[in-house]
Amino acid sequence: MKIIVGLGNPSRTYAGTRHNVGFWVIDMIAESLAASFKEKDHALQAVVHYEGEKMILLKPQTFMNLSGFAVALACNFYKIEIQDLLIIYDDMDLAPGRIRLRRGGSGGGHNGMKSVIEQLGQDKINRLRIGIGRSPYGDNIDYVLTPFSQEQLPLMADAVEKAAAASLLWAKAGITEAMNQYNKKEQEENKEENKNKEE
Repeated sequence: MKIIVGLGNPSRTYAGTRHNVGFWVIDMIAESLAASFKEKDHALQAVVHYEGEKMILLKPQTFMNLSGFAVALACNFYKIEIQDLLIIYDDMDLAPGRIRLRRGGSGGGHNGMKSVIEQLGQDKINRLRIGIGRSPYGDNIDYVLTPFSQEQLPLMADAVEKAAAASLLWAKAGITEAMNQYNKKEQEENKEENKNKEE
């Protein structure tokens, strides 16, 4: 069994904000697998079967800073091993539209991921980060709680689609295969963009 978690804030107020791209990815996966959500243990959960294995899609309904509470409840209830957990969340240190998979590490300033690490008692947690960039005005708290610009929306739609596909590859083939395929692809695209800018 696997659990894929998207981090975000509940309620329609935050639905379209930068901080909620983790939810967007979970919604896209759920739609592709015709899954529906039910509320359980402070989260919206969808139980699906993918590639012959049971999988839980999870959207914590605590606010971002307490995300780890719902994640820990789900991991304990389903008796999930740490390698079978994937956390998806926004990252200001990546350019808008970029994605990056990692095996573990710190929360990197993301309060939702910090909460997950604290509640699970370790940082060797698979994660998929989606770039949202930083505020040009320096006010990052307000920035993550505002919608994307019209120029950024196509980039983010593409990023969410890639993240959903990468998450399903992780569920099927593991973190190494997903990293090899998607991190390499992102690096190649970034090099091509930089080359075009120089020209």
